[in-house]
This record gives sequence, structure tokens and C-alpha cells, in this order.
Amino acid sequence: MISAVDTNILLDILIPNPQHCFASKRLLDTALGEGALVVCEMVYGELAAQFQNQSRLDRFLQDTNIKLLPSNPKALNLAGSKWFEYCQRRTRTPQCPACGYTLQSSCPGCGENLSSGKHLLADFLIGAHAVLQADRLLTRDRGYYRTYFPELELLGE
Repeated sequence: MISAVDTNILLDILIPNPQHCFASKRLLDTALGEGALVVCEMVYGELAAQFQNQSRLDRFLQDTNIKLLPSNPKALNLAGSKWFEYCQRRTRTPQCPACGYTLQSSCPGCGENLSSGKHLLADFLIGAHAVLQADRLLTRDRGYYRTYFPELELLGE
């Protein structure tokens, strides 16, 4: 079994996040006991910001038995297609990624309506990589993965 790992799981441990650190560590240990752990180049790039140099990042990945598995062209194409779909469906109102509840909000200073945050292409690259090059994804960001990658098995809190 190959488990792709999302950046948030690793940051829970590296930073550490007191709310999620132990659960993320347990999740990684369980997944490693069941097979291989991999990250795509987007997760590698996001993790690089936490390390002084590449050799420390590579040592962290080696020490945690996580391999960098570059995305293949099919995964890159799927990511682009899903991101395009997301951009077409995206609303301007803030929306919960888990349940879809929308909330209209405005700036207290000027009254201008505030729009929702936008998922970056990186999120779709991580999801597509997991769909096509792994068996599942370890993540805490489950709402939008369920929407855009329903075939993907998700493990996390």
C-alpha cells in the first residue's frame, strides 16, 4: 500500500501543532507499517520552507522513510482538469470545505463583500498525484479532496 502524504500532516509534526501533532504522527506510523510513504514535488517544495537547506529536508524525509515520487504527465493533466473544474464552480462567497455551507461576509471598514479563499493549483497536484500514483492520501484537508477526487481514499482526523 502506497500512502501519499499531504503537507499539513508533516507540518503538524515539524512545527509542531499541539492540536494535531500526535494524531498526525500516529497516522504516519500506521501508514508506514502498511507500506510506503511518498510525497510529490509540491509537498517537497512546501516543506522546503521549513528547512535551512536541501540536505536537511532530504535527511528528514530519509529519517521518516518518506520518498519523493515525482508526478507523471497523467497526474499533472488530471490536476489541471480538476483545477479548471474548481475555478468554474467556485463561488465568491466563503464556503466551508467540509460541508459546503456558504457565509456572506463584508469588510467592517468599508462594507465591501469578502470573497472566499482560492485553492491553489498545488492542492490539485497533490490530489491528482495521490489518485494516480498512490493508494490513498494522508491529510486533514478532506472537504475539497472529497469533492474533486471522490475516488481517493483519505486518511486523517
